[in-house]
Amino acid sequence: MRTIRIEKIVLNMGCGTKTSIDHAMKILEMITNRKPIIVQSRKRSTFNIPKGKDIGCKITIRKEIDSFLKRLFVAKDNTLKSSNFDNKGNFAFGIHEYIDVPGMEYDPKIGILGFDICVTLERPGYRIKKRKLNRKVGENHVITKDEAIKFVSERFGIKVE
Repeated sequence: MRTIRIEKIVLNMGCGTKTSIDHAMKILEMITNRKPIIVQSRKRSTFNIPKGKDIGCKITIRKEIDSFLKRLFVAKDNTLKSSNFDNKGNFAFGIHEYIDVPGMEYDPKIGILGFDICVTLERPGYRIKKRKLNRKVGENHVITKDEAIKFVSERFGIKVE
């Protein structure tokens, strides 16, 4: 019950205009071979974006995670900062240009765009917190920052600075 596993990977691209969202969707589809969804604003923001306006796209990956994550780590030169990890054991990082990912070719119609990767870690038994009873996971079952760093460095050979 103490083993750590990857629950999901979320790739996210924030955009402003409709053409940027179309380009972002093409990039995420090329990287993952899956169809992304469009993200809309939930309420009027301080940037004066109206509710329900398309602001980006994202895709969630739950299968074949290890090989895909290794590809993304190569784009970051197999290094992460300790500030990329939060206190719940999750970590996130960004890729400045999609052409840094192995196997991706530059498309002049799209240009250069980057995206964010958020990785959620969990232990067996975390499904309890997803029930409607609003139960909490015990304090000694929560993944700490140090455990997450150790997991990523051992499993993927990543250097954490």
